[in-house]
Amino acid sequence: MKTVPVGKAKAQFSKLLVEVELGEEVTIIRRGLPVVRIVAAVESPVAALTQQAQVAGVFARLREMRQGRTLGGSLREAIEGGRD
Repeated sequence: MKTVPVGKAKAQFSKLLVEVELGEEVTIIRRGLPVVRIVAAVESPVAALTQQAQVAGVFARLREMRQGRTLGGSLREAIEGGRD
């Protein structure tokens, strides 16, 4: 179990949520006293791993779609050609 003061919890809330998704329990304290405990809604870290797998799948599909395609010139030419 991890104990974090309120100020630090506010500053690092997203990071704390990732840790909770991976099974960590976080207790937030104010003036040294526990105020709230954050626990995962799902008992296993499967949700976090599933999301990582979905993101990896999306990037794999993007790589497949991109294969064999080029800009037909340099990046600078493409940028300049797109300007009005």
